Amino acid sequence: MFKNSPLPMRALAGLVGLNAAIVVTLAPALAADSVKVLVTIKPIHALVAQVMGDTGTPELLVGGTASPHTYVMKPSDAKKLSSANIVFRVSGTIDAFIDKATASLPNTTDVVALALAPGVTTLPQRAGGPFEPDHHDSHAHGLHEQADDHDHDHGAMDGHVWLDPANAQAMLDLIAAKLAVRWPERAALYRSNADAAKSRIDQLTTDITTELAPVSSRPYVVFHDAYQYFEKRFGLVVAGSITVNPEIPPSGQRLAKLREKINKLGATCVFGEPNFDAKVIATVIEGSAARGGTLDPEGASLPPGPGLYENLMRNLAAGIKGCLAPS
Repeated sequence: MFKNSPLPMRALAGLVGLNAAIVVTLAPALAADSVKVLVTIKPIHALVAQVMGDTGTPELLVGGTASPHTYVMKPSDAKKLSSANIVFRVSGTIDAFIDKATASLPNTTDVVALALAPGVTTLPQRAGGPFEPDHHDSHAHGLHEQADDHDHDHGAMDGHVWLDPANAQAMLDLIAAKLAVRWPERAALYRSNADAAKSRIDQLTTDITTELAPVSSRPYVVFHDAYQYFEKRFGLVVAGSITVNPEIPPSGQRLAKLREKINKLGATCVFGEPNFDAKVIATVIEGSAARGGTLDPEGASLPPGPGLYENLMRNLAAGIKGCLAPS
């Protein structure tokens, strides 16, 4: 068969062996490259992207300025889920919109709830006083009952776990472990990337602690109760939230009570969010000495990518300090 070949038989045999070795060597890499990683929201997408590094780019489900609290899945989203090998999510209290779709996924799809990662400290949803659900609005009452049922189904955990940097570090460990199962030949690289990201978060925590120390005793009000992980980590004082469930508009009676609380406590700031009506904030601070600000707990205003998590956290710190102690 090698009759017309210009190469000696021994050389040809060696070449064939080399080609076979190349095929064997490349096969795991090609298989790994076909693995699809899908992430529900921007903050954890950034963490996954940091661990993956140059080996690939995870796909993001909730992009742009969309909020997971109000997100409705599209047919294209269902297709992305069905073709994914690994799905990183937070928990049923944050990205519940994928619950129905993930229930029908094959067993070969690994759906990873990062709020349940070893080492993550979870907090219960706050209740009572300024964090009590607003049941005075009869139009929204049925929606509140639905929200209460939903919370009961998934437990009373506050799902905004990424806003504690120590939790983000624990999530990085699980992300690296899960990716290593699919790409075992890259396990050491994922571990190294995760450790480097954890070191950056150590510095981030130190910087934010220093930045917020001068304003840590000044009370403020937030749009919805998304920040207790951040507040507890950095020793901040929150006086209440405008709404418990951001999908439900606050009633006039609740806004009136919040105005009373702002005046009574001397709350310095009332923070809105990019996805929600700024007129509500203006109504709450009307007639008070409080200022209005904006916080973005999910990175709605930031471009996705590995740097988003640090930018999100630094923006929160800068927004809080800037409103509580304007220069």
